[in-house]
Amino acid sequence: MRGLTTVRFLLPAVGALLAAACSSAVVGPGQEPPVAQSCTFTNPLGAGQDPWVTRQEGVYYYVKSANDRIWVSKSTKLTEVVGAAATPVWTAPASGWNQSNIWAPELHFIDGRWYIYYAGGRPGTPFTSQHAGVLESTGADAMGPYVDRGMLYTGDSVGTGTGDRWSIDMTVSTIGTQRYAVWSGWAKNAATDKTTQHLYIAPMSNPWTISANRVLLSSPVESWEVGTELDLEEGPEFLQHGADVFLVYSTRESWLKEYRLGQLRLRSGASDPMNPASWTKTGPVFTGNVGVYGVGHASFTTSPDGSENWIVYHSKTSTVPGWDRDVRMQRFIWSATGDPAFGEAVLPLSPVKRPSGECS
Repeated sequence: MRGLTTVRFLLPAVGALLAAACSSAVVGPGQEPPVAQSCTFTNPLGAGQDPWVTRQEGVYYYVKSANDRIWVSKSTKLTEVVGAAATPVWTAPASGWNQSNIWAPELHFIDGRWYIYYAGGRPGTPFTSQHAGVLESTGADAMGPYVDRGMLYTGDSVGTGTGDRWSIDMTVSTIGTQRYAVWSGWAKNAATDKTTQHLYIAPMSNPWTISANRVLLSSPVESWEVGTELDLEEGPEFLQHGADVFLVYSTRESWLKEYRLGQLRLRSGASDPMNPASWTKTGPVFTGNVGVYGVGHASFTTSPDGSENWIVYHSKTSTVPGWDRDVRMQRFIWSATGDPAFGEAVLPLSPVKRPSGECS
């Protein structure tokens, strides 16, 4: 009797499975066909600017600024981290050098703690008081809490601490055994934010201390960098591939559709990063098109399984001058010369295959 009982209970289950298998082919009156899980996504992913995404132990973290606060979200899926619920991890103080205009935060995991590099200043415009600062997590959790490590010195006289200079968009990375900071800054402080922006580099003794005077690394002098209203280089980001080291940066005016990416490449692993002659400039390496305008301020990460490289960047929402922007991402590859090949900016609403490892 045990065998017959088993068969009796199995028969309805088999029938249910067969019905489910056929349901995608036969749809009854008034029924909607089941929707297959899509392994694609479309750009843009949402409103935002200066997107920074990093991956640590299988989790993606996205950091952004809004309303003079810095927010962090996380997800195991790259395409979902931008839209994930965000937690405020720091609020600008009511007074001091960094009480307003909180811009372009970056999140870095260094020696067991998280550091957020950002730009801040005093209220109002023009934005002539902007300066780089850094926050440090009290533990190993990217979601905080954080303590303010203060302003980083970005001038020409580390020994005296005088002669500090305007600075934004600081990023950090280790080349060999030395950690470096790179940022966008002014040669001299000025009374107008329509002042030429250059890229500077300096070594660091720890994640919150510049240990030597800055060196002018690059200036906006190429024909594809020279603007109609302002000449600038900003948003530098390190990109390393094996022994090759790149700095991918934004150039032209951020509020215009001509905003784009340029590139510096360290000539060899033996080259001194502090020597401007050690870097070769190429550009533009990524531009907008008929449907995507003013691409820039990128960050770089890999797919969940580590097999693909992805660029996360922002673009303008229209050709009209302004700072209304969206966040986008797409895969890139490495060319035969060893340079990153970003390809064409993917048009809005065009299906893009999800990063490898996101779909089962």
